[in-house]
Amino acid sequence: MRQSLLIRVFFILAVYLGLFYFGGQIGQKILYPLRLLVTFLHELGHALGAVFTGGQVQNLQINPDGSGFAMTAGGNRSIILMGGYLGSALFGNLLFLIAARAKPLIKPTLILLVFGMVYAAVIWYTSVFASFFLIGFSVSLLLVMWLTNFEREVLMFFGLASILYIIQDFNVGPSSDLQHYADLMVVFPAQVWMYIWLIIALALFLWNVKTIMRLQKKLGDNESEDFLEI
Repeated sequence: MRQSLLIRVFFILAVYLGLFYFGGQIGQKILYPLRLLVTFLHELGHALGAVFTGGQVQNLQINPDGSGFAMTAGGNRSIILMGGYLGSALFGNLLFLIAARAKPLIKPTLILLVFGMVYAAVIWYTSVFASFFLIGFSVSLLLVMWLTNFEREVLMFFGLASILYIIQDFNVGPSSDLQHYADLMVVFPAQVWMYIWLIIALALFLWNVKTIMRLQKKLGDNESEDFLEI
């Protein structure tokens, strides 16, 4: 089982990195839905940051070029701004951890992701493109759950690829959030906050890997894959 998990992880890493660095235009087209998913997780982090601090979400947008925005009112501004980059890092790590070490939670997690997408598409509607993507992606996930046995691989791919994407994109993707955050938290300039956020994202990933390896060692080779101590 330990080897089976490692094979899955290395295979997914090889597929993602191969498509990203050597896939050319075809690779970028294959990864395009994932890029939009990462954008959704980023904007969802902003939205939840507003909701959890007493604010409201007015709408959530995903653009065809992979950019996006979440319009909010009220709430804690600093948490809302951090929620984008760090929230998507947290979501990616959580998806990866569940796929790797909590098999019974895989389908409920995918269903929750579908619910979040449909909710954002309808309740936080901004554009036809964003809603079309979110609903279309949701339908694709439901088909994967109903027609295949690849839920674990799909969730693990989403998690790992999301983590890698936001780490690769750290000096571009959150630039607007960083500048607004630096204007609010004037103790450091945006460039310093950029590396602080990157270090936090990397620390989350390393903690995630360490946790999975620790649980693998605790399980041994002959235990069930349904281990849930996370």
